[in-house]
Amino acid sequence: MFKDLLNKLLQPVPSALAPKDARLALTALLVRIARSDHNYTDVEQDRIDRITAARYGLDLGEAILLREEGEAMEAEAPDTVRFTRAIKEAVAYEDRIGVVEALWQVVLADGHRDDSEDAILRLSAKLLGVSDIDSAQARQRMEQTL
Repeated sequence: MFKDLLNKLLQPVPSALAPKDARLALTALLVRIARSDHNYTDVEQDRIDRITAARYGLDLGEAILLREEGEAMEAEAPDTVRFTRAIKEAVAYEDRIGVVEALWQVVLADGHRDDSEDAILRLSAKLLGVSDIDSAQARQRMEQTL
């Protein structure tokens, strides 16, 4: 189902992703963050749906379908490094800060921060080329909005 996108992610130097593939990769990364603590809750799923709906102008049904595709993609996909590398190549720095904000929204959605979620988020932010300071500021902004 995701063979072409997975092949792009597995290339030594990933090719640029089409917008549809980039949004699927981001959604799969959001799912990966949510699943990293082995407690993938309805609250986290709802947060992913709201993030993708707002980010991509989707209605709720379309957002749910995108999340379900992201769940399937995440289950089949390679390591987090390849996800983030592909997203980094497809998204401008300012928008990558928005990606980190979205990741923080998912981490904070269930009301508590888990060490495994924090670790994968720190790795993702670093691989996206987002500085620790910008990531911390993104976290603070998301804590204030939740």
